[in-house]
Amino acid sequence: MTPRIAGALYGLAIGDALGAEVEFLTLDTIRHRHPPNGPLQPPGEPAPVTDDTQMTLAVAEAIIAGPKPLAADTLADALTTTFTAWFNDPENNRAPESTSLNSCENLDNGTPWHEAGDVSSKSSGVNMRVAPVGLLGLEQSTIAGIAQLQAAITHIHPAALAAADLTAFIVSALRDGTQPYNLMRSARAYATEQRTHYHADWLGEIWKRAYMMRSAEEYIAYGWDDCIAVLDKVERALIIPNHEADPADLVGAGWQADEALGTALLCFMMYAHDPVAVVRRAVFTSGDSDTIAAIAGAFAGAHHGVERWPPDWITRLEYKDRIDAAVTGLAAIK
Repeated sequence: MTPRIAGALYGLAIGDALGAEVEFLTLDTIRHRHPPNGPLQPPGEPAPVTDDTQMTLAVAEAIIAGPKPLAADTLADALTTTFTAWFNDPENNRAPESTSLNSCENLDNGTPWHEAGDVSSKSSGVNMRVAPVGLLGLEQSTIAGIAQLQAAITHIHPAALAAADLTAFIVSALRDGTQPYNLMRSARAYATEQRTHYHADWLGEIWKRAYMMRSAEEYIAYGWDDCIAVLDKVERALIIPNHEADPADLVGAGWQADEALGTALLCFMMYAHDPVAVVRRAVFTSGDSDTIAAIAGAFAGAHHGVERWPPDWITRLEYKDRIDAAVTGLAAIK
């Protein structure tokens, strides 16, 4: 599995670096700056990444450093350590996602993890960083619990938890060999199965912070319904794929976690045979281009492995040494 782990982490960083300088831009502006259809390769040596890769490494390094077997309390402590280290890092200057930034500031000030997150936010900071969880060789229920825990530390909206979980599931399925023609069916089945499954052993009673919810099951179902609705949009867009249309117009701009997942998934499904085409299409969107491309790159890399990424792109990536260490550390966790 190590080539697929490497493929996913490198793919995420490649997508992030490729999209870093076109985030927030319209398609017309992207086309004007990078004719004819967006950036073709990550720029620079090293090729700089954003908070998406930084936070992905924070999640991976917490999982690797945390006591084994992984458990909620000790992993939450490890995540708190790596998240606050990111918050205080001088290199945390890449237009960081605001909810994660504010929640990490709460952690840095001593707020317990289950009180630090923003209950109103389902922004994409939760699933642009979750790929390392999907790469673990653990039972799916454990992967789901970890995916939702790392999300809940900063975002407590139920759709944030569900989107992080579903993103990790797709990474895991592709890593394990699920073919693209079966992926949508598998993702929908998983979302439907998990709709009222609240991972209390990982999340405790954080659902009570969503004061309008009457039960943990109602809380998490609210989030899964958002994700199922996004899967509906992806499936409709795939009936007759329109390669000229902006994926952000078809599914969503990617600022929210469910839409970032859906738009990245659409880009992957349309170009699943070619990982480079996946990330190039994902950055040529009018929304959160680097995050969409990071998630899509993780999907493509988990499916194809590391061999299909241009070696020069990998060599030039910022934080390459940390990515290499994360690949080795994650591969060792059973």
